[in-house]
Amino acid sequence: HQVNGDYRESWQPQQMSPVAKEKAQDIARRITEALGGRGIFGVEMFICGDDVIFSEVSPRPHDTGMVTMISQDLSEFALHVRAVLGLPIPEIRFFGPSASKAIVIEGDTNRVRFNGVEQLLEEKGTQLRLFGKPEVRGHRRYGVLLATADSTEEALAKVERAYAKLQVEILPNEK
Repeated sequence: HQVNGDYRESWQPQQMSPVAKEKAQDIARRITEALGGRGIFGVEMFICGDDVIFSEVSPRPHDTGMVTMISQDLSEFALHVRAVLGLPIPEIRFFGPSASKAIVIEGDTNRVRFNGVEQLLEEKGTQLRLFGKPEVRGHRRYGVLLATADSTEEALAKVERAYAKLQVEILPNEK
């Protein structure tokens, strides 16, 4: 899910037909092989039934892949490091349906306070990752909420509930 072309939510797995999945894998393989290099490539596509339309490629871990920090044993970041260094990549263990939601801050400050963290983390299978960015000018991703559940829909609902408990306080700039 994007807002004005900017990542807001992602989930895994994406429900799609076997035909669409095969087409998507073929498109991703052709693009990444043509580009060459080592590492993770974020290949975005639009899925419309069995139709697959290429959107863009990022030759690096991608924000939409942050869901892998909770959905599997090797995140996109761990996989990227292994690939760049030429290290073996074992079979990836998938833990189950998961979702991520970006924490986007709007404003102009070098001081942000997060309230409600304890309450949002009370729900089993929920994690909060804050990026430790020093300031925001306009809008900036400051962190991500992660959730895992028995279904993708439940994981998305859980991450929304956690987000609703988070209160972001934008404080005046420190001198």
